[in-house]
This record gives sequence, C-alpha cells and structure tokens, in this order.
Amino acid sequence: MKLNLKKTLALFLLISVFIGFSVAQSLAKPVNISRSATDVGKPLQCTGVPVKREIFLEVKEVDGYVDGKTVYKYWTFNGKIPGPFLRVCEGDNVEVRLKSHKDNEILHSVDFHAVTGPGGGASFTKDLEPGQEKSFTFKALKPGVFVYHCATPPVAQHISKGQYGLILVQPTEGLPPVDREFYVMQGELFTKEAAPEKVDFDYDRLVNEHPTYIVFNGAAKALTGKNALKAKVGETIRIYFGVGGPNMISSFHVIGEIFDRVYTLGSLSSPPVKDVQTILVPAGGSAVVDFKLEVPGTFILVDHALSRLEKGLLGHLIVEGPENPKIYKKGIGGNT
Repeated sequence: MKLNLKKTLALFLLISVFIGFSVAQSLAKPVNISRSATDVGKPLQCTGVPVKREIFLEVKEVDGYVDGKTVYKYWTFNGKIPGPFLRVCEGDNVEVRLKSHKDNEILHSVDFHAVTGPGGGASFTKDLEPGQEKSFTFKALKPGVFVYHCATPPVAQHISKGQYGLILVQPTEGLPPVDREFYVMQGELFTKEAAPEKVDFDYDRLVNEHPTYIVFNGAAKALTGKNALKAKVGETIRIYFGVGGPNMISSFHVIGEIFDRVYTLGSLSSPPVKDVQTILVPAGGSAVVDFKLEVPGTFILVDHALSRLEKGLLGHLIVEGPENPKIYKKGIGGNT
C-alpha cells in the first residue's frame, strides 16, 4: 500500500494536538489540596552542634476542592495546605530556596517567623516571578514552633488563599516522646457566594473580615472521613497546631479530651501548662498539645467559637481499642 506523506503528516499533527490538549486538561484538573495531618515527618536527632539544613518550597497556584465539589483557585507551598511541616534544630544554619512554578500568574515570597532579620526572609524573596527562584540563609536562634507564610501584598490575600505552614525549631534536648504526631492548621477562605462548580476570591469579604469558609488544612471538613486523625487507646499523641489566618484567633478544643501538656504560643523553652480544656492561638501563632487516649471513639476537633462549624471548621480523631468503663460508660453505678 502506497503511503500518502501529506495525509500521514496531517494525521500525526492531529494526534499530537489531541494528546497535548488531553495532557493540559489533566494537569488543569482540580485536586485535593488538603495536607494529611500525618504528614509531619520524624523527630530530628539534635546534638547541639549546628548543621546545615536545606529547605525547598515551590509556590503552586492550583485549582482545588473547597468542600468536595466546589472548585477554588488556591495558592500553595508545594501543592498542599498547609505547606510542608519543616524541622530544624536550634542553632542550625538553614538555607531556604523558594521557587515559583512557571505556570503561576502573580508574584510571591515567603516570611518565616523563625527568622531573625528584616522581613523574615521576605526582603530576599520578594517579587518572585513565575519560573524564578530566590534563596536566603538564616540561623535558627530560638526553639519553638513558628508560622511561615507569603508576604507579598496584599499579604492577607496570599495567606487566605493557602500560603502558610509551620516550622519546628527543635530544642537540643528535644520534646517528651509520644506515640503519634499530627499537623493541623486553621485558616479562612474569602469567596464569592457558593456556586455549584467554581467560586472566585472576594476582596470585599477579605477586608471586611467576613470569611465564607473557616477550615482545617485548607478545605471544609478536610480532616474527616478517610482523612481523619487515627490513633489507639493507650497512645499518647501530639498535635502541632497553627493558625494561618489571616485574621481570626482560634479557641482550639478537642471535644471529650483534656490536654495533658500545652506548649502555649509555640514556645518550647517555657514549661508546658498542664490539664487544659481549650487554648487560644492567635492569627500567625501556634501551640503544641499532648494528651493520652484513655477511651475509644470519635473525638471532634473544633474551634470553640462553635458557629464556625457551620463554615466547615471540623475535624475528627478516631480512636480504636477496648472500652474503659472505669473512665467512661453509659449509665450509673457498677464498678468504681
């Protein structure tokens, strides 16, 4: 059979265009932007001898699901909200590389509250253009759990769209060991009125501090169902909790539990407060809570400003294991 070169080339070009379109469509497909609460890494072995630590963050502007069905344009560090949980040791020399994905549309930067220096790194990373990379180095002088976020004006917009995370500057002596660690951050989304498929950012809601959604880990009810925190009776757990904001203070509470130890305001050099029901965490602040699990069941993570439940601020901690009627049971009487 004689091959028609022109027809073959035309067919090849048509197939190439179709493949390219399909790839572009798949890349543009909305994603789950919520970071798993278990994505917290492992404790470092800090020796007191400073070492070099390298941090790489990539800003990605992505379409993600707000509530499982409605799509919103998020701005993220490394494609998830919050950004990655970062660990360094007190005294370390930390090298930060910040890259903006080539397909982004606007300028970005990063500000670390763990940094001693103007802008917290933002003065060296400001006006980061799509496809560009900038870097800076800082010495981790103080132990604690610190927020980092984008600092490009309007700063509140960048934060509200998802550009925040936590960095742990681990004290040399470390923290008391626990069985499991989790990573949870609270934030606010300011969108146009909810639509069936897609919502846009609403600047008026932002400046009037009137969020459409208030969320854990980027999306409404993100830490429920298959993404719930999971543990077992008898285990001790630790939650690194932060508030990206940009505006609201959180009254963080786990319904049915009492925090055994609370490192308030993210300070790890101060003695922890013991036996606490609810903690206040400011916007741009953090805390660490430890508690032992005595009984099984589903424990609910909330901000005790409870009307925020209606805006999506809900998480679940599912605890499996044997019942403990000496601690908690239905009815009265019986064993004591």
